Amino acid sequence: MICETSEDFLAALPDFGAIAGLDLGTVTIGVAVSDGMRQVGSPLETIRRKKFGLDAAKLFEICEKRNITGLVLGLPRNMDGSEGPRCQATRAFARNLEKLTDLPIAYWDERLSTVEAERVLIAADTSRKRRADVIDHVAAGFILQGLLDRLCYMKANP
Repeated sequence: MICETSEDFLAALPDFGAIAGLDLGTVTIGVAVSDGMRQVGSPLETIRRKKFGLDAAKLFEICEKRNITGLVLGLPRNMDGSEGPRCQATRAFARNLEKLTDLPIAYWDERLSTVEAERVLIAADTSRKRRADVIDHVAAGFILQGLLDRLCYMKANP
């Protein structure tokens, strides 16, 4: 089930359980996961994209191993808030995933998540090579943490 709002996503989730955040790129998928209480999102790994079926199988393998209860995909809106081709590709990926799983799927505005991830990695004095290896799943961590913070706020302020 694709949830267009954070409220719908929260309603579709069980009370506890980890969530996975995805930063979809054309070459890679950054993956981050939360703890079961949904307080902290942590970068996990970067999947090299092949074909949708293989990519989905790898994602579902992670979901099963980590007991994931929901997925959040970064929605790469333009700076003016409009949706371009990358948003359309992300929405198509979500529709294809929806056919294969009962997990609720949400979107999170990911504008500047990669920029923020790059800034943090540079501040941590991470080498250029290492940054290239981890940037996607670090960006997924920012996407996931943004949604987790929103869900926490919604629970505290019904």
